Amino acid sequence: MITRETIDKVFETARVEEVIGDFVQLKRAGSNYKGLSPFSDERSPSFMVSPVKQIWKDFSSGKGGSVVTFLMEHEHFTYPEAIRFLANKYNIEIEETEVSKEDQIEANEKESLYLVSEFAKTYFHETLLNTEEGKAIGLSYFKERGFTNETIAKFGLGYSPESWDAFTKEALSKGYQLEFLEKVGLTITREDGKHFDRFKGRVMFPIQSLSGRNLGFGGRILTNDKKAAKYLNSPESDIYHKSKVLYGIFHAKQAIAKQNNCYLVEGYTDVIQLHQAGVENVVASSGTALTPDQIRLINRLTKNITVLFDGDAAGLRASVRGIDLILEEGMNVKVCTFPDGDDPDSFAKKNSYEDLVAYLENNAKDFIQFKASLLMNEAQNDPIKKAELIRDMVVSISKIPDRIKREIYIQECSRIMDISEQVLLNTLAQLVQKDISDAGKKLKQEYKALEVVKSETPSAQEKIDILSHLETSIISILVLYGSLETDFENIYINFDEEGHEQEVKEKVVSKISERIFLSLQEDEINFTNPLFKEIYDDLIHHLINDPDFNITTYINGLSEVHSGFISNLIMENEKYTLDGWLDKKQVFVKEKDSKEVLTNLVTETLISLREYLINKLIMDLMQTYSSKEEEHDLEELMATINDYNKLKVNLTNKIGRIRSTYL
Repeated sequence: MITRETIDKVFETARVEEVIGDFVQLKRAGSNYKGLSPFSDERSPSFMVSPVKQIWKDFSSGKGGSVVTFLMEHEHFTYPEAIRFLANKYNIEIEETEVSKEDQIEANEKESLYLVSEFAKTYFHETLLNTEEGKAIGLSYFKERGFTNETIAKFGLGYSPESWDAFTKEALSKGYQLEFLEKVGLTITREDGKHFDRFKGRVMFPIQSLSGRNLGFGGRILTNDKKAAKYLNSPESDIYHKSKVLYGIFHAKQAIAKQNNCYLVEGYTDVIQLHQAGVENVVASSGTALTPDQIRLINRLTKNITVLFDGDAAGLRASVRGIDLILEEGMNVKVCTFPDGDDPDSFAKKNSYEDLVAYLENNAKDFIQFKASLLMNEAQNDPIKKAELIRDMVVSISKIPDRIKREIYIQECSRIMDISEQVLLNTLAQLVQKDISDAGKKLKQEYKALEVVKSETPSAQEKIDILSHLETSIISILVLYGSLETDFENIYINFDEEGHEQEVKEKVVSKISERIFLSLQEDEINFTNPLFKEIYDDLIHHLINDPDFNITTYINGLSEVHSGFISNLIMENEKYTLDGWLDKKQVFVKEKDSKEVLTNLVTETLISLREYLINKLIMDLMQTYSSKEEEHDLEELMATINDYNKLKVNLTNKIGRIRSTYL
């Protein structure tokens, strides 16, 4: 595990504008930088970077955070991978906490496998480009496929010599251990002790992880040897699990996230050819049947998958099975088939980028339309087969976890197949639950819940939004001004000698964080949103106990969710600095830097929260009142309600106006 000292040093050294500047073209905008969003297509810049606070915000997608969260969002690194990337960029030595001897051995062994695999990738690529055999056989093959030098370099394509042990000899001569060559599957040792190269005489396709580390290889033989497999993959190892890997994911991840769609193909050359043609959001299952782990890998980047297949009937049948897996993971799936005789590789090679994109967009069918057209061709006029087809389609629909989507697809299936929704719903119920009776009850409950959501009144939604807004406002004040001091007014009620009430006002100077904390403590107010409560509790603790509190340092130590939320609040406050925003909207931003403005902001927000909660208490009591029958209970309830109403009037008088009620 990376030490806290190393992480702190990385955050202290790394400059958010420098790191993001490697990925996004930034221009100075006052004290900040701006640029086009790397997460969406836009013409006007809405991406902001604050060098002072060392945070960023993308207003088009809502993403934001620290330099580490940018790498996690844009490069899809894990937190440790992002820290290591920055440490490498700024030449910071990574210190690790002490681990057990067994864990250290395991970690060292795994790292050795990565190093061996990376060496092999370099060796195969250089053999392809710099040897006579590599150029004559391997390079000529890739050129025949239409791959450019840039594409060959980008995907690290290579060639393994025909010699039995050329690679193994070279690796051993460079100091790599035979044990690790065997474990990663590059070298095979026979019973007599002799060893040979697994991929001899093949062109090589390196397989990389999401973060770019080399995991294994796919090798294609170029001879007509019928005894040898056309394609050969690395065997399972501690670093390569074929069911959890997608070919091309490293090169495609940014395009997938930006386009919010992933094209899924079958082979290595399909990925490379489409990528070269300009369609970069494409991956392949590397010759294996699609697995849930592979689908979840795509799910990290997008909820949308478009499966690309040629017109081969067997391939289409296999795609149907894959579709059900995708649906089961809660993702949206479309299918696009190519004309007879074409596959993604050949079609991309002979069409322009514009024609290719147009074809993919115009011919991508929703899975239910695809399945209907595919299976109807088989059913023809056979009613038995048609019944089986309909059941097959409902099976796919039953895989969808989202209830609303299931209902929509039932309606679509009913329309396409000209069959009543009720029949389909009954079939769906049988599939969702073994017990038909329980399934029927569950479906009725789902539909009733759906109707409740549809008929939900605006006022009910308004309640949720107002409380959320007030809690967010308090956190925003703490983030922006929590460490500042300003003047507040305390009001007490005293009684004179004759017993008359007297209002006494007292001016006090207090830190804003302390004022908010004490006010909420006094009224025993807790945040209702779990995320807001976590952030508030942690933030108030640091503000009150750390005299040298610094918001930038604080953000760097937070989780991705918390740092992203707080960074968003900060950058929302600065979004008006974007060029042309003030002029176009004719908005003049109020400065909150005067003591009077800050005092009013804090006081009004706290009073608004109190008033909202009092209104809620009154409404709860009114509901209790309607169910009471005992007269003395009614009197007590009414007295309590009147007391709360008086308190509400006092609160509204404090800010000089009566607010509209929230309930």
